[in-house]
Amino acid sequence: MDSFSAPPSRPSSQLSPQDFKDQLKSQLAMEYAQQFLETVRGKCFDKCITKPSSSLSGGESSCISRCVDRYIEATGIISKALFSGQQ
Repeated sequence: MDSFSAPPSRPSSQLSPQDFKDQLKSQLAMEYAQQFLETVRGKCFDKCITKPSSSLSGGESSCISRCVDRYIEATGIISKALFSGQQ
């Protein structure tokens, strides 16, 4: 059962606006994290793993580490630019 189909602890008509906001923020954060991991996994795997096997070579491991670091850094830069423009 996912977070969208889970029954709320109280009927939705009794959720305060702040409770609703908190629940929505939590769900959005979880969705963002899942999307982020899927994107990084796909892009870094495609870029770094040339011959899939039961373990990573040193070069593949290093490539994945650099790829993930760059992706996280880029995401941070984009987020800062987006959120600083809203103020």
